Amino acid sequence: MSQTDVKSTGSGDQTLLPGMVRQATMGPMGAAARDHHNTINLEGADENDSGIGVCGWILTGLSWVLVLATMPFSFFVCFKVVQEYERAVIFRLGRLLQGGSRGPGIFFILPCIESYSKVDLRTSVFDVPPQEVLTKDSVTVSVDAVVYYRVSNATVSVANVENAHHSTRLLAQTTLRNMLGTKNLHEILGDRESISSDMQNALDDATDNWGIKVERVEIKDVRLPVQLQRAMAAEAEAAREARAKVIAAEGEQKSSRALKEAAEVLSLAPAALQLRYLQTLNTISAEKNSTIIFPLPIDFLQHFMGNNRE
Repeated sequence: MSQTDVKSTGSGDQTLLPGMVRQATMGPMGAAARDHHNTINLEGADENDSGIGVCGWILTGLSWVLVLATMPFSFFVCFKVVQEYERAVIFRLGRLLQGGSRGPGIFFILPCIESYSKVDLRTSVFDVPPQEVLTKDSVTVSVDAVVYYRVSNATVSVANVENAHHSTRLLAQTTLRNMLGTKNLHEILGDRESISSDMQNALDDATDNWGIKVERVEIKDVRLPVQLQRAMAAEAEAAREARAKVIAAEGEQKSSRALKEAAEVLSLAPAALQLRYLQTLNTISAEKNSTIIFPLPIDFLQHFMGNNRE
């Protein structure tokens, strides 16, 4: 009997198969929930199915006859080996075998009716090509990233998506553009760790149904337009010059206060000014200068001018 939902009787009526009574009584909502469960849990074959059918059993028997008839040469075809970091997902007549993936080690397949796909469980890495992104504050930047991921469920990665690796790479590019499009330029430049963490969570949630686990996402480089780089450099230079002028003005202010305090101290003791004058001459003479400026006190000149008048 073929694998159908109904079977025909001699009177023309259609009666449900015993295995399909539960499906018919569940209604549309129950059937949708059952389909969702079967999509996520692909570790074994469909429990609600009646089997591979008569033709399937016949082909299976013929395959075993072929194996026994060609022994021991058939062993070279039937026995396969997968490495410690690999798993084999086996299909018999297009249906997923119960028990999930096989490996690591040796396993057996029937010729002609069974096929298998090897899945590498090691962590893979790929570079996200530079993406032209328009930020929230209308600045165009070019951003590239690196993504580390691995296959967490070999069966789901084969049965739920055509090419899990290629799909993950395309999704990473789209997620990078969408994520950075909601950020300002200063957030992209100064908050890379938070952006990387948010992108990792978004990718991990999206690829969970594909059997992919995203382990890490890192933003490599943020390239700005040349004109914007020049404008930011000019702005930074102007800010540094402004801070330098403020620091110089504060230094002059402190120096003026110190000179004022020194003048007040010297005014209290006239001999201190003469000592300071001699100390200055000593300093000039120690520098081996050929020219020495020797200032004369004004009081001393006034004394000679008073004698000439007399």
